[in-house]
Amino acid sequence: MPKPSRLNFRKSSYSGPKTENCVEMADTGSGAAVRDSKHPEVGYLAFPATEWNVFLAEVRRGAL
Repeated sequence: MPKPSRLNFRKSSYSGPKTENCVEMADTGSGAAVRDSKHPEVGYLAFPATEWNVFLAEVRRGAL
């Protein structure tokens, strides 16, 4: 699992500058990492590429 300092976390372009309740994601090279933007020091959840791609497909399909 990569160290958080080596990951480039970013918010969705749908998040406004004043939006406080957001999640951030970063590419890990083998999947994705997701964390709470209000508490980044707590850590992140890592997802393998296969799971992350299924999640994104479901979001795009409107299922989630």
